[in-house]
Amino acid sequence: MENVNLTDHFLIAMPSLENSFFAKTLTYICEHNEDGALGLIVNRPTDLSVEKLLQHLGISPGELREGSLPVLLGGPVQVDGGFVLHQPVGLWQSTLSTNATTGLTASIDILQAVAHHQGPDKMLVTLGYAGWAAGQLEQELAKNAWLTVPASAEILFEIPSEERLPAAMQLLGIDFCHLSNQVGHA
Repeated sequence: MENVNLTDHFLIAMPSLENSFFAKTLTYICEHNEDGALGLIVNRPTDLSVEKLLQHLGISPGELREGSLPVLLGGPVQVDGGFVLHQPVGLWQSTLSTNATTGLTASIDILQAVAHHQGPDKMLVTLGYAGWAAGQLEQELAKNAWLTVPASAEILFEIPSEERLPAAMQLLGIDFCHLSNQVGHA
Protein backbone atom coordinates (compact mmCIF):
# COMPACT_ATOMS: atom_id res chain seq x y z
CA MET A 1 0.00 0.00 0.00
CA GLU A 2 2.85 2.38 -0.68
CA ASN A 3 2.34 5.73 -2.41
CA VAL A 4 -1.40 5.84 -1.75
CA ASN A 5 -2.76 9.37 -1.20
CA LEU A 6 -6.26 9.50 0.24
CA THR A 7 -6.48 13.28 0.57
CA ASP A 8 -10.02 14.36 -0.39
CA HIS A 9 -11.39 10.82 0.09
CA PHE A 10 -13.90 9.31 2.46
CA LEU A 11 -13.03 6.47 4.82
CA ILE A 12 -15.98 4.22 5.58
CA ALA A 13 -15.54 2.24 8.78
CA MET A 14 -15.90 -1.49 8.25
CA PRO A 15 -17.80 -3.67 10.75
CA SER A 16 -14.45 -4.81 12.21
CA LEU A 17 -14.29 -1.36 13.85
CA GLU A 18 -17.65 -1.94 15.55
CA ASN A 19 -16.22 -1.78 19.08
CA SER A 20 -13.98 1.23 18.44
CA PHE A 21 -14.38 5.00 18.46
CA PHE A 22 -14.82 4.81 14.67
CA ALA A 23 -17.82 2.44 14.62
CA LYS A 24 -20.22 3.41 11.81
CA THR A 25 -18.31 6.55 10.93
CA LEU A 26 -17.64 8.41 7.72
CA THR A 27 -14.31 10.22 7.85
CA TYR A 28 -13.18 12.87 5.37
CA ILE A 29 -9.40 12.79 4.83
CA CYS A 30 -8.07 16.35 4.76
CA GLU A 31 -4.41 15.43 4.35
CA HIS A 32 -2.52 12.21 3.69
CA ASN A 33 1.18 12.04 2.98
CA GLU A 34 4.35 10.23 4.07
CA ASP A 35 4.05 11.81 7.54
CA GLY A 36 0.57 10.38 8.21
CA ALA A 37 -3.03 11.44 7.77
CA LEU A 38 -5.54 13.87 9.23
CA GLY A 39 -9.29 13.54 8.86
CA LEU A 40 -12.63 14.61 10.28
CA ILE A 41 -15.53 12.35 11.18
CA VAL A 42 -18.45 13.99 9.35
CA ASN A 43 -21.44 11.99 10.57
CA ARG A 44 -21.31 12.27 14.36
CA PRO A 45 -23.23 15.39 15.55
CA THR A 46 -22.99 16.65 19.12
CA ASP A 47 -25.67 18.46 21.11
CA LEU A 48 -23.76 21.71 20.58
CA SER A 49 -24.82 24.13 17.82
CA VAL A 50 -22.54 26.57 16.00
CA GLU A 51 -24.47 29.41 17.65
CA LYS A 52 -23.82 28.02 21.16
CA LEU A 53 -20.16 27.42 20.28
CA LEU A 54 -19.79 31.05 19.22
CA GLN A 55 -21.41 32.21 22.45
CA HIS A 56 -19.07 29.94 24.44
CA LEU A 57 -16.11 31.56 22.64
CA GLY A 58 -17.42 35.05 23.45
CA ILE A 59 -18.33 35.79 19.84
CA SER A 60 -21.71 37.46 19.39
CA PRO A 61 -23.49 35.23 16.87
CA GLY A 62 -26.09 37.77 15.71
CA GLU A 63 -28.64 36.33 13.27
CA LEU A 64 -26.84 33.24 12.01
CA ARG A 65 -28.09 31.26 9.07
CA GLU A 66 -25.77 28.55 10.45
CA GLY A 67 -27.18 28.90 13.99
CA SER A 68 -28.90 25.53 14.06
CA LEU A 69 -25.99 23.75 12.37
CA PRO A 70 -24.70 21.09 14.78
CA VAL A 71 -21.06 20.93 15.78
CA LEU A 72 -19.67 17.49 14.93
CA LEU A 73 -17.33 15.27 16.93
CA GLY A 74 -14.50 15.22 14.39
CA GLY A 75 -12.37 12.62 16.09
CA PRO A 76 -10.64 11.53 19.27
CA VAL A 77 -7.62 13.87 18.97
CA GLN A 78 -7.66 17.41 20.40
CA VAL A 79 -11.39 17.35 21.21
CA ASP A 80 -11.11 20.77 22.80
CA GLY A 81 -9.97 22.27 19.48
CA GLY A 82 -12.27 23.46 16.72
CA PHE A 83 -11.90 22.82 13.02
CA VAL A 84 -13.95 24.24 10.16
CA LEU A 85 -14.20 22.39 6.86
CA HIS A 86 -15.47 24.86 4.30
CA GLN A 87 -16.01 26.05 0.75
CA PRO A 88 -14.59 28.17 -0.75
CA VAL A 89 -11.04 27.90 0.58
CA GLY A 90 -10.79 31.64 1.41
CA LEU A 91 -8.00 33.54 3.09
CA TRP A 92 -8.03 32.58 6.77
CA GLN A 93 -5.07 32.62 9.17
CA SER A 94 -4.59 28.86 9.36
CA THR A 95 -6.05 26.99 6.38
CA LEU A 96 -5.07 23.73 4.74
CA SER A 97 -6.46 23.26 1.23
CA THR A 98 -7.82 19.75 0.79
CA ASN A 99 -8.61 20.37 -2.88
CA ALA A 100 -9.11 23.40 -5.17
CA THR A 101 -12.42 24.35 -3.55
CA THR A 102 -12.32 23.01 0.03
CA GLY A 103 -10.28 24.15 3.02
CA LEU A 104 -9.78 23.13 6.63
CA THR A 105 -9.28 26.05 9.00
CA ALA A 106 -8.26 25.85 12.65
CA SER A 107 -8.04 29.59 13.45
CA ILE A 108 -10.77 31.58 15.20
CA ASP A 109 -10.91 34.27 12.50
CA ILE A 110 -13.19 32.07 10.39
CA LEU A 111 -15.72 31.79 13.24
CA GLN A 112 -15.58 35.54 13.79
CA ALA A 113 -16.32 36.01 10.08
CA VAL A 114 -19.22 33.55 10.30
CA ALA A 115 -20.71 35.58 13.16
CA HIS A 116 -20.58 38.69 10.94
CA HIS A 117 -22.03 37.00 7.82
CA GLN A 118 -18.62 37.07 6.10
CA GLY A 119 -17.77 33.41 6.47
CA PRO A 120 -17.58 30.68 3.84
CA ASP A 121 -20.64 29.71 1.81
CA LYS A 122 -20.61 26.11 3.08
CA MET A 123 -19.11 24.68 6.25
CA LEU A 124 -18.91 21.92 8.83
CA VAL A 125 -17.62 22.68 12.32
CA THR A 126 -16.00 19.93 14.38
CA LEU A 127 -14.42 19.49 17.76
CA GLY A 128 -11.44 17.20 17.46
CA TYR A 129 -9.97 15.31 14.55
CA ALA A 130 -8.76 11.86 13.58
CA GLY A 131 -5.04 11.39 13.08
CA TRP A 132 -2.78 8.59 11.90
CA ALA A 133 1.01 8.33 12.21
CA ALA A 134 3.19 7.61 9.18
CA GLY A 135 2.12 4.26 7.67
CA GLN A 136 -0.64 3.66 10.23
CA LEU A 137 -3.57 4.30 7.89
CA GLU A 138 -1.96 2.12 5.24
CA GLN A 139 -1.69 -0.71 7.79
CA GLU A 140 -5.35 -0.32 8.72
CA LEU A 141 -6.32 -0.38 5.03
CA ALA A 142 -4.30 -3.59 4.55
CA LYS A 143 -6.29 -5.12 7.43
CA ASN A 144 -9.55 -4.15 5.69
CA ALA A 145 -10.59 -1.74 8.46
CA TRP A 146 -11.79 0.87 5.95
CA LEU A 147 -13.40 1.23 2.55
CA THR A 148 -12.31 4.27 0.57
CA VAL A 149 -14.05 6.35 -2.05
CA PRO A 150 -13.33 9.80 -3.52
CA ALA A 151 -15.17 12.41 -1.47
CA SER A 152 -18.25 14.29 -2.62
CA ALA A 153 -18.86 17.94 -1.69
CA GLU A 154 -22.58 17.27 -1.96
CA ILE A 155 -22.36 14.61 0.75
CA LEU A 156 -20.23 16.86 2.95
CA PHE A 157 -22.21 20.06 2.67
CA GLU A 158 -25.67 19.37 1.28
CA ILE A 159 -27.14 16.49 3.24
CA PRO A 160 -27.76 15.98 6.98
CA SER A 161 -25.02 14.24 8.95
CA GLU A 162 -27.09 11.10 9.61
CA GLU A 163 -27.48 10.54 5.85
CA ARG A 164 -23.79 10.95 4.96
CA LEU A 165 -22.59 7.38 5.64
CA PRO A 166 -25.34 5.72 3.55
CA ALA A 167 -24.77 8.29 0.77
CA ALA A 168 -21.03 7.53 0.70
CA MET A 169 -21.81 3.81 0.62
CA GLN A 170 -24.03 4.44 -2.40
CA LEU A 171 -21.03 5.96 -4.20
CA LEU A 172 -19.60 2.42 -4.02
CA GLY A 173 -22.93 0.80 -4.80
CA ILE A 174 -22.98 -0.92 -1.39
CA ASP A 175 -25.56 -1.06 1.39
CA PHE A 176 -23.99 -0.93 4.86
CA CYS A 177 -26.09 -3.86 6.09
CA HIS A 178 -24.41 -6.06 3.46
CA LEU A 179 -20.91 -5.52 4.85
CA SER A 180 -19.33 -8.45 6.64
CA ASN A 181 -16.79 -8.69 9.40
CA GLN A 182 -15.17 -11.61 7.56
CA VAL A 183 -12.26 -11.06 5.21
CA GLY A 184 -11.38 -13.39 2.38
CA HIS A 185 -8.46 -13.62 0.00
CA ALA A 186 -8.47 -15.14 -3.44
